[in-house]
Order: sequence, then C-alpha cells, then structure tokens
Amino acid sequence: QVQLVESGGGTVRPGGSLRLTCVGSGLSLKTYAVAWFRQAPGKEREAVVGMGPRTGSRFSLDSVRGRFTISGYSAKDTAYLQMDNLKPEDSGVYYCAAVYDPWQSVMANDLRDPALYEAWGQGTQVTVSS
Repeated sequence: QVQLVESGGGTVRPGGSLRLTCVGSGLSLKTYAVAWFRQAPGKEREAVVGMGPRTGSRFSLDSVRGRFTISGYSAKDTAYLQMDNLKPEDSGVYYCAAVYDPWQSVMANDLRDPALYEAWGQGTQVTVSS
C-alpha cells in the first residue's frame, strides 16, 4: 500500500512562496493520480490541485489558478505543489492524496473528490500571515 509523507509547510508573509513535497513509498506517478487538498479550521477539506497519471487529467481550484502548480518527478516518485503569491486565505493543513489509476480513467473533475483517494499523507501546516 502506498504511504505518503508531506513536507515543506511553514509560515510565510502574503505574497510569499512555498513548495510542498509529497514522497510516496510504492507511488508511481505513471500509474497514480495525485492531488493536494487543504483544510482550514472549521472548514471542509477541499481539493486544491490534482493530476492524473503521466500528468494527464488536471484540476485546479479557481482561487489558486495561476498561483499554484502541481508537478511530479517520476524518477523519485515525488509530487510537488509550488505555491506562489500566497494569500492569508491559503492557510490550512495541506494533504497529499493518491489513487491507483493505471488505465488513466480518472477525469479532471473526479480529481476534486476526496472519496476517490486511497492513500493520504499526514498533512503539513501552511500559514500565511503578516
């Protein structure tokens, strides 16, 4: 079973950048869809960005489009979330999630559904504050 570990969270000022890393034991970006979710206090977990195997299908939340980028490095089975021009409303715990999809059947809109995913990381805190 895939196990995911996130890192790279921290505290930054508005306008700053962070890069989150998700390392998966047993994770292959060629056969897994990967997404980043976040959860702020008192709010539901929401999908931020996602990508299908071989960076096929892609999804991004409207409020982060143009600021957040998901990418992967298949040689290390690692996914990244580059976050630029961060805003206070981006604060929360960020989670990496993955689902096995060797047939590349997961569509872009499916990537936002947390029930789709079979593996989750423990989360990393991101705080954007002046």
